[in-house]
Amino acid sequence: MSDAQGAGHHDHEPWFTRMIEALEEQARAERTITYAELAEAAGIAGSYRIHRLTEALEDLATRDHRSGAPLRAAAAISKARNGLPGPGFFQHCTKLSLYFGPDHGPQAETFHRLELNRLFVRFG
Repeated sequence: MSDAQGAGHHDHEPWFTRMIEALEEQARAERTITYAELAEAAGIAGSYRIHRLTEALEDLATRDHRSGAPLRAAAAISKARNGLPGPGFFQHCTKLSLYFGPDHGPQAETFHRLELNRLFVRFG
């Protein structure tokens, strides 16, 4: 996990801008995208690509939170979690003092739905 205090560690990655563009495209269409699909769209290659992606998503969430913007990372979901991001999303939001609850279940679903709504309004 990235430190909640440090954003911008992935700015130098050539795929970071493509990741942001893909997330914003999903937000404009009011859709979500799986981590694997996002890694493919961003052009992240090699070993541990989902791990590198989720670390970059945490950096982006920190940046968005600091600027008062909705979390673009909310548009990225886990294929195995019925439309929810992975547990790390909720754990990182807890580090940012945005969320206080479990990383699964109704409370997590509500938080994610509200964050997606904020995102869709911003980019809609």
